[in-house]
Amino acid sequence: MDTSNNTPQPRCKVIVAEAIAEAGISTLEAECDVVDLVGADRSTVLASLKDAAALIVRSATKVDREMIEAAPSLQVIGRAGIGVDNIDLDAATEHGVLVVNAPNANTISAAEHTMALLLAQARCVAEADHSLREGRWDRKRFQGMELHGKTLGILGLGKIGTLVAQRASSFGMYIIAYDPYVSPERARRLGVALLPLADVLATSDILTIHLPRTADTENIINAESIAAMKDGVRIINAARGGIVNETDLAEALHSGKVGGAAVDVFDTEPTTDSPLFGIPQVTVTPHLGASTKEAQDKAGIAVAQAVAEALSGQIVLSAVNLDFGPTVSSEVKPFLALAEQLGRIFVVHAKGLPSELVVTAMGHLAHEPVRPLALSALKGALAGAGNEAVSYVNAPLIAAAKGITVVEEAQPDVDDYQSMIRLTGIVNGRERTVAGTYMLRKGAVLVGIDGFAVEVPLTHHMLLVRNDDSPGCIGRVGTYLGEIGHNIADMVVGRASNGTGAMMGIALEAVLDAESVERIRNLDGIQAVRYIDLP
Repeated sequence: MDTSNNTPQPRCKVIVAEAIAEAGISTLEAECDVVDLVGADRSTVLASLKDAAALIVRSATKVDREMIEAAPSLQVIGRAGIGVDNIDLDAATEHGVLVVNAPNANTISAAEHTMALLLAQARCVAEADHSLREGRWDRKRFQGMELHGKTLGILGLGKIGTLVAQRASSFGMYIIAYDPYVSPERARRLGVALLPLADVLATSDILTIHLPRTADTENIINAESIAAMKDGVRIINAARGGIVNETDLAEALHSGKVGGAAVDVFDTEPTTDSPLFGIPQVTVTPHLGASTKEAQDKAGIAVAQAVAEALSGQIVLSAVNLDFGPTVSSEVKPFLALAEQLGRIFVVHAKGLPSELVVTAMGHLAHEPVRPLALSALKGALAGAGNEAVSYVNAPLIAAAKGITVVEEAQPDVDDYQSMIRLTGIVNGRERTVAGTYMLRKGAVLVGIDGFAVEVPLTHHMLLVRNDDSPGCIGRVGTYLGEIGHNIADMVVGRASNGTGAMMGIALEAVLDAESVERIRNLDGIQAVRYIDLP
């Protein structure tokens, strides 16, 4: 009797609300039903989201709480670009929706556009072009300046800021930067002097901005900060609108405090009205930083791959609203799925959630960050304990609401295995423990449960049977499973050191119904039975 479910799974529905590369669409169509809503109005998108698993946007679509709550099946939002300020991250996290982007797709294009704006400012390109087209040959009016020997101040020494620094150094510029998250050693290797913000503002001949828009960076360039700059400073913003106060910048340009500006991004987009537009010494472009064919193709492909990975159950480590801490190494990655499975096994075995779940990384794993393993274990435990949708994103919120804390531990010394994960917690007054490892030959393996050593490979359907340590128990369980047509994929028996009993770990090849589980429980010599379905 094979009760396994071989029914093909329905294909996920993906809404593409803004255009991405055809190669990205092809990536999605291999596994999903793609609905092209490029150019559709908001109401059409909202109506289509009711059964969608994924939504892909660029910068124009505002993915707010209303849109997220209109999509009860939504698993992932993909932003084909870097910035995600058009997406309500708090609402997405509350609803367990992963937000992914393409963080590296447009870095080169954005850095090159910054250099184009910088050069246009230095040599009055836009003003001279406009004057000549109007019939004036006015060489004296548009005398520019050399970049060589000038001080370039960079706010934000991330990927794009770094590329700008590398390119500017080839012009012979002196590069200084402010970035509280960059180490002096890294800055030194780049040939950049890392300084406090006040010093960068005070000494830059040209200031270029490469910060994300956050509560801390909004209006960071305003009347007060401009007053602290050199007279005649030039300001470049190809990062995000709202970081520079456009009204304050316009006033500083009119007064001559700021000698010129080049702006690619605006507080409100799209826009055709800004206090900067009427000022001749300002170069403006309509958010063209990522507008190259290469960047658009890379962004579409990258976000499509991330969305496809998320929908297939893979862990997208670069997700915007998922904090796995430091980069997860290749050694840790196979243990993430194991930790999630152990979380499910724990709550089924213990018949509940502990108020404190201790996740211990043992052996070689102890030298890696424990947080990714702890988050995976928590996700599995919460999913195994209830019917609510649990994801890596909302698992910490759900745990906090239930009063559950997670303790991360590292134990370098371990017997028998190079690496192991152990989950420990008290449920109904009794301490419960499950442990597992990952082997190249066997994959994920359950190696211990409440002190019983059971080295059994994990399958989608598992039986844990606590029995008397007496002849016939194993045979009765095996015989019954055979009588009802269930093949045993693997079985391991562990004995208690004090002789109080034994534990069978049984890997099944098919679903076992509740009636069959109950009949096993009623066999002679059986103390307890737990049946577990694993993803």
